[in-house]
Order: sequence, then C-alpha cells, then structure tokens
Amino acid sequence: MDNIYLLMIVALAVLAIADLVVGVSNDAVNFLNSAIGSKAVSFKTIMIVASLGIAFGALSSSGMMEVARKGIFMPSEFYFNEIMIIFMAVMITDILLLDFFNTLGMPTSTTVSIVFELLGAAVVMSLIKISISDTQTISDLGQYINTAKATEIILGILLSVVVAFSVGAFVQYASRLLLTFRFEEKAKWVAALFGGIAATAITYFILIKGLKGASFVSGDFKLFVSENTVMIVAISFALWVGLSALITGVFKMSVYKFIIIIGTFAIAMAFAGNDLVNFIGVPIAAWQSYEAWVTSGVPATEFSMEVMSKKVPTPTLLLFAAGIIMVLTLWFSKKAKAVLKTSIDLSSQDSVKERFEPNFVSRGLVRFTTLASKYQATLLPESWNKKIDERFKKPKFIKAIDKEEGLPAFDMVRAAVNLMVASILISIATSMKLPLSTTYVTFMVAMGTSLADRAWGRESAVYRVAGVLNVIGGWFFTAFSAFIAAGVMAYLIYIGEAPMIAVLLLITILILVRNYISHKKKSNGSNTNSGLKKTESKTVQGIIQESADHISNVVSRTNKIYSNMLAGLAKEDLSKLKKSRKGVEKLNAEVDELRDDIFYFIKNLDETSVRGSNFYIIILGYLQDVAQSLDFLAKASYKHINNNHKALRFNQIKDLQDIDNSFGSLLNEIETIFNNREFEKLGDIINRKQKAQNDLAVKIASQITRTRTEEYDSPKNTALHFSLLLETKDLVAAIMNLIEEYYNSYNKEL
Repeated sequence: MDNIYLLMIVALAVLAIADLVVGVSNDAVNFLNSAIGSKAVSFKTIMIVASLGIAFGALSSSGMMEVARKGIFMPSEFYFNEIMIIFMAVMITDILLLDFFNTLGMPTSTTVSIVFELLGAAVVMSLIKISISDTQTISDLGQYINTAKATEIILGILLSVVVAFSVGAFVQYASRLLLTFRFEEKAKWVAALFGGIAATAITYFILIKGLKGASFVSGDFKLFVSENTVMIVAISFALWVGLSALITGVFKMSVYKFIIIIGTFAIAMAFAGNDLVNFIGVPIAAWQSYEAWVTSGVPATEFSMEVMSKKVPTPTLLLFAAGIIMVLTLWFSKKAKAVLKTSIDLSSQDSVKERFEPNFVSRGLVRFTTLASKYQATLLPESWNKKIDERFKKPKFIKAIDKEEGLPAFDMVRAAVNLMVASILISIATSMKLPLSTTYVTFMVAMGTSLADRAWGRESAVYRVAGVLNVIGGWFFTAFSAFIAAGVMAYLIYIGEAPMIAVLLLITILILVRNYISHKKKSNGSNTNSGLKKTESKTVQGIIQESADHISNVVSRTNKIYSNMLAGLAKEDLSKLKKSRKGVEKLNAEVDELRDDIFYFIKNLDETSVRGSNFYIIILGYLQDVAQSLDFLAKASYKHINNNHKALRFNQIKDLQDIDNSFGSLLNEIETIFNNREFEKLGDIINRKQKAQNDLAVKIASQITRTRTEEYDSPKNTALHFSLLLETKDLVAAIMNLIEEYYNSYNKEL
C-alpha cells in the first residue's frame, strides 16, 4: 500500500510539467500583451527578453512555495494520506480547468484557480474528517481552514479589478494629454522625463517584487533595499532621466522602446517569481511531505503534517528546471498566442474582428457612459473641450499595410503605461502583503488604458465592454468551478483510492489529448483559404483579380450548401440540415466582415481608383444577396423537418433534384472559370441565364398544377416547395448578376 504514495508523487511530477505548460499558455498574456500589441520591437527580441525574465523570476520564487503548504489550510490538522488526496485532487483539477480556458482563448487567473482548488479540496477533506468524528461538528471547520487568508484573497480579487482599471485609465489619460498621439514629435526633455518616471517605477518593481523571495540574494541586501527604499527610488529616477536623455539626444533612439523592453523583462520576472507556485507548488509540497513521512516510519494514516507548517526551502535545481519548461512553452505554445490575441483585440486602437457579441449589460454601460461623457463635457468651457479633443486626435490613416505584420494594436505610449502601472500596483500590493493576481492586474490595466485612450469608440465599445465582462465573468467562474471541482475530485479519490486515481488520470490524459487535437484542427482550419479574405489591392485590376477568389469561394460553398440542404430535406436528416445552416451562418459572417471593412478598403485605394470602389461595393452587395438567399433556404428547410411536418412528396423531391443537378453543373463551371482565370468564357454562362430562369418557371408551374389537381397535397409541403423554388430563382438571379458585373468590369480593363 505504501507504494501508492510513491506512484502518486511520480504522477504529481508529471502533472506539474503539464500544469507548467497549460499555465504559461494562459499567463503569457500578462507580460507579452504590451510589447507585442505595440510592435515596438521584433517578436524575437520580445521573446528573448521575456524568456530571460522568466528564468530569473523562477529562481527567485522559493519563498512563494509556502502558499501551497500552509497558505490556505492548516497542515497540522491533516494526516499524510489526507494531504496527498488534497494535492492530487488540486493538480488534476488545475490542469483540466486551465486547459479549458486556454482552449477557449480566454485569460484566467492561475493564482485564483490554485487557491480555490486548495480551498475546495481542503474543505471537502475537512468535512469528511468531521463526519467520521464523534466529537466534531460543522462549526469546527474553521480549525482546518485558514479562513482569514481565504477572505483576504477574495477581497483582494475584487479590489484589484477596480483599482487596476481605474488607475490605468487615469494614468493613460494624463499621459495622452501630455504626449498626444504625436509623441515622437515632442521635445526630448518630455520623453526623458516620461522615461525616467516609467523606468524608476519598473526598477522599484524589480527590487521590491522580484528579489523579495530570491534565495540567492543575501538577507543584508534585502534589508538594505527595505530600509533605503526612498533613497533608491530618488537615485534611480535621476539616473534613468539622465539615461533617457542620452538615449533620445545622443543615440537618437526611442525611449519608449527601451521602457517596453525593460518593462517586459520585469513583468515576466514577476510572473515567474509570483505564479510559479501555482504550477509546481503543490507537487513540491507533496514531495517534501513524502520525504518527511518516509523518514518518520509512522503509518500514513497516523503521520501528522505539522512539519508542513515550518519553512522549507525549495531546491534551486527544481526551480531552474521549471523555468526551462516555462521558457520552452512560451516559445512553442499555440494556445498562448490564442489567449494573447483576446487581450490585444480588446485593447486595439483600430478596427478588428470583434470576438464577443454585445449584451444588455454592455449596451447599458456604454449608454450610461456616453450620457455621462456628454454631461461632463458641459461642465468644461468649450475651448477646453476642443483642446482636449485635439490632444486625443489620432494620426491620419496609414495606407501602407504590411500584410505579414499589420499595424500595431496600440502605440508605444500605451504599451509603456501598461507596463509601468502594472509594475507599480503589483509592487505596492506586495509591500503591503496583499494577495494579487498578475493576470487581473495586467489585463484590467490594459482595459483601463484602452478606455482612456478612446480605443473604445462608438463603433466598438459594446463589443469591447462585452468582452471584458466575459473575461471577468470567467475569472469568477474559475473560482467557483475550481472550488467545486477540486472538492468533488477529493471526495472521489477518498472513496475510490488507487483505482479512482488511475481512472481520473486516464480521463485527464484523454481530455488533454482531445483538446489538443481539437485546437490544432481549429488552428489549421483558420490558416486555410476556405474563408473570405480582405482585399488588399489598390488598383482596379488588382481588385478584379482578388475578387475572383471571393467569387470562386462563394460559388463553391453555395454549391455544397445547396446540395447538402436538399439532400437533408429529402432524407429528413436534421443533422445535415443543421450543418448547412452553420455553413450559411459562417458565410454570412464573412461577407458582413468584408462589408464592415469597406471604410478601410476605400481609404487604402489609390486616388484614381473610384471605379474600383464601385465595383468592389457592388460585388459585395451581390455576395450578400447570395448569402441571404442561402440563409432563407437553409432556415426554411430546417424548420420544416425540425417541426416534424410531412416529408416532401416524390415529385417535389424529383423537381428539386433536377434543379440541383442543373444548378450544380452551372456552379461547377463558374468555379472552374474563376479558378483558371478564364474570364472570357463568362459570356457563355451569361447567355444561359434565361434558360435557368425558364427551367425554374416550369417547375413552379408544375407545382401549381399539382396543387390544383391533387387533393391530398399537404399545405405545409406546398408552402415549403414554393418557397424553395422562388428563393432558388432569386439565388440564381443574384449569381448571374454577380457574373455580369464581373464580366463587364473585366472587359473594360482589357
């Protein structure tokens, strides 16, 4: 039986490695968001700086490991076998929970997840002990749980969300008033002063936050830093202002890039130093508990874990190994990029594809804020409002777009403020010994600076606010689900022992593999050319060539959707009809996105390409007509079968199949022409327009005759059949109009 604990230690070691991978995938957003979003330096440079920060921070995290041992529960109240159940339940839950959020591309707090998992598992284990005790009741739960610390953490979560958002918004607003969006044109002393303030804040952050738990830093040095903080800050400010002036005046470099580089290093170091406990704290605590139990010679069910209450140093080699795994994950994790994209999109200064749909809360908040802004504007003189608006005036739209890199999501001023404010807030909280989530602080600071920078305009505010609310809701869901899931895991392990542990580990592996495969397929799918892409050309000829890909794409998907829809209708296959509906919804969304980008498309055109704009807009209009016709057909067919109406009669199905065959042949021919760029053949297609319309008219007349002569014809079937025929007629007309417009524009360019 004793061997089971050794196997558990091995399993926990493997789980620790997996947890490091999923944890870094989630938390990479904390320290990469500002640097990558601003595109101040190359991606490779950012990754190298962040990797150094992680490696340095991992070595300074020894002191934080105490949280897993005694920060949430009282170890002296548990025996070794009970503590191992708690640790195993926590690690299995943590991996599954973080991987779930990573797969969704949503940033969540690893600090909150590990804390509430420890709390949930410990509470359930405590309740089990109370239930089998003759002298204890539920009121004795407090002697097992560190309730004061748990309450402090919850209050810290709520406070950090509000404070980080508010302070970030205020500092960004003040910085933008001072620097404007044309910050590079400001006097050099302004950049030097800003650089000195920001770099001093980050230096303070490194000394106070980063070195506090470092085992390789002497106690005398820590004491010196603690006792001479004001002097260190003053000297740092003078040195950094001088260095910033040197950078801008002599070396002609941007001080903002310098701030972003050192800020990225500082945040990455803090993440590793603070959050490493979230990933390996529990396995290390379990291993140290195992060592203490093995040397004691006492049975596992009788060995008290009071030894865990003492301070136990973590081997530096383990911290170094963990740091290496974190760095490798940072470089190779695709899920980390997905989580990072969510934060950058919500902070973006320009138009992006919004990931979140607005809800009544986001609409209400935006409406209230808009009214409050209008009221606030009346309190200031008109001249002041004009001056403020001038400070927030953005540079003229940039035409030259790098297709590979694209434009930055925000400028270097906002990136520097993000790093500076996050550094200050985490430093203050650390010096006050307040629990804080680096995810919460960095994310909410980024959202606050976005709001203050007027990145959330009338065009995007409801979507961005909805996204922030979704992320915040996910944080609280993390706490709740972590508590419940870890408690359930602990109970299952308690009643099932070794066999249950094996089953849970197997389920965990299967879920992780499934999520990995699913995410990989999704990533690969997003990299294919199956979707409609934004046109980048600036000339009429270029627009015509790129639009050919759009038309070929839509024609191919129309053919597939239409055939699958009719097949599902004939066989009364609800799943096939549902798949057709999803295909139409995806096509509709892509066409809508292209229409939303018309403003930027026109801005990017050459001044002589007005005709190109007209052509592109007309083409998009016809593409939308096609998508709307398919949407009507798919919904009508799905509704008919979903409501369990009578199946279409044989003659009706045969008519539709005849139409599908002729229509499919026409679409295949059109697709081939556009793929091969044989546009001169489009004339033959246009000449067949009338025949296609006549064939549909014959089918409509046949159905009218059947309706008048056959008494047993179903009203629902008749209505559906007429709807399908008439909408197919509109679909054919839309495609033919699209072909005619393209053919005429192509001939004009010859």
